[in-house]
Amino acid sequence: MGIQNWSEDVILVDLPPEPEMSDELKTATGMVRDRGDCDVVVDFSSVDIVTSSSLSKLLKLRKMVGDCGHRLVFCNVAAATKGIFTVTGLDGIFELADDKFVALASLQMVG
Repeated sequence: MGIQNWSEDVILVDLPPEPEMSDELKTATGMVRDRGDCDVVVDFSSVDIVTSSSLSKLLKLRKMVGDCGHRLVFCNVAAATKGIFTVTGLDGIFELADDKFVALASLQMVG
């Protein structure tokens, strides 16, 4: 778990399960606010459920990253969590990749 500076312009967030997820998202949002110029990859490998509070934090993080012209990419998202995104209409808002390497590569290709 944790947050890593993957490169100069990419932050990699390994989300823990709830309830720690909320704190990790707050920390990640603070890092993006402080840096202001980075893409973010969020790895959901350890996540089995997402609460409405965490969804709200994910949307805030997406807005912050997007306002700077950067991308937020989720990876390793479980089928149940994808279902939550679909039911809430967020499947068209969040960018998903199969795993962290595909997510990181997609950021490199599009730049």
